[in-house]
Amino acid sequence: MRSRLRRGHRTGELGTLTTLTDEAKIALDTLADRTSGLMSPSLRLGVTGLSRAGKTVFITALVHNLIHGGRLSLFEAQKSGRIARAYLEEQPDDAVPRFQYEEHLKALIDERIWPDSTRAISELRLTIEYESASMWNRMFSGGKLSVDIVDYPGEWLLDLPLLGKTYAEFSRDSFELAQLESHRDLAADWFKVSNDAEADANADEMTAQRLAKSFTEYLKAGKADERALSTLPPGRFLMPGDLDGSPALTFAPLPKLDASKPRPGSLAAMMERRYEAYKTHVVKPFFREHIARLDRQIVLVDAMQAMNAGPSAVADLERALTEILSCFRPGSTNFLTGLVQRRISRILVAATKADHLHHESHDRLQAIVRRLVDRAVSRADFSGASVDVLAMAAVRTTREATVTQGKETLPVIIGTPLKGETINGETFDGKTETAIFPGDLPAKADSIFEHPERVSEDPAIRFVRFRPPRLEKTAEGLTLSLPHIRLDRALQFLIGDRLA
Repeated sequence: MRSRLRRGHRTGELGTLTTLTDEAKIALDTLADRTSGLMSPSLRLGVTGLSRAGKTVFITALVHNLIHGGRLSLFEAQKSGRIARAYLEEQPDDAVPRFQYEEHLKALIDERIWPDSTRAISELRLTIEYESASMWNRMFSGGKLSVDIVDYPGEWLLDLPLLGKTYAEFSRDSFELAQLESHRDLAADWFKVSNDAEADANADEMTAQRLAKSFTEYLKAGKADERALSTLPPGRFLMPGDLDGSPALTFAPLPKLDASKPRPGSLAAMMERRYEAYKTHVVKPFFREHIARLDRQIVLVDAMQAMNAGPSAVADLERALTEILSCFRPGSTNFLTGLVQRRISRILVAATKADHLHHESHDRLQAIVRRLVDRAVSRADFSGASVDVLAMAAVRTTREATVTQGKETLPVIIGTPLKGETINGETFDGKTETAIFPGDLPAKADSIFEHPERVSEDPAIRFVRFRPPRLEKTAEGLTLSLPHIRLDRALQFLIGDRLA
């Protein structure tokens, strides 16, 4: 299931993201991190994915299961009883918002609603006290590891390739993407506003705002459930945070630009200046301060939402995954190089919401995502890094059963669909538990890519969203931790070796 890919040094996207000055700053940041961690070992785990992939739920479930000794039979340190305790501590980065674990847990358990999705970067430190499995390690290790979990939107990661593009190249690529059949109708209003603008006309703030507004509305339309498009940079246009309304977010691509320098004082010159400010003040600090400091990474993928939306969304998800994986700094380091150089040694791509399918289709879901990953990593170098693929559910919302229809026995899942979800004209009220036959994914993953319309047009294969489950209790009345599917396997891959 695991692949270790070895190729030469990458000369593509990543080589254009940083300058020598950037690398010097990254080395100083890494040295400071390593020095402070000599007496207290730590690991920085990045958690990302595109919107609604389940990042917030994954982190909440991971922390809850470790703190409360959850059912993690494939997580070796837990299974063997070597974990003494796990607890939250103050995070090391005071300038980064704290991940609101307690609020998200309350939403899941008490209110049985899904917590708000990731809108900005956040961090949480989880410290694990353990006994090493090795007598040698027990002599030299304090048996404590701090896992700094860094939660950030995948949409922001899709901005990193912009660091290697001029404004003219960004404009050209944006219009080419918008001309695709899956995007064209969404971009109609933006096309009209753009065609009315003259790149060489005098710079005008109201024109700039109209262009930015229409461009942003086109990007937002692509994120609707019925489209589920993934490749829609710049990411901060969708999640602006405190930059909303700033000049750094008030720009848009212009059509038919050439490589020549725009006339000073022109609309094109204004847009170019703001685009460069966006890269300098937004994108580059995000890469240097967060992405370049990661040790491990999980990328969450909602492949079923893309399949629900059709072949264009599947193709767009593959394009986004290729962009995301190309922006990491994978590889391995030794003790000396690790003092000034950080590399992501393990990357897990996880297909979420496996509980929306019967377990008989989990291998098929995993195979589909592996096909997406294999096509993506073929364009990048992951020398020294382990890449794995997994079908999982950080919080399991359903249970399995069988129903008989005539002479046929069907495997079904039972759960409470969210209010407003529909199947075959039936709309659910958000309160009634229902048995659903979700259908079967194709036995061969290639068919999704060669004949995607067979899946998207099959009315028997539709996925609905479910409410979080009521937590079970033991015979003694103790409340169990959040149920999951393969969260323990994800933990073993991501941090298991550091607890050996």
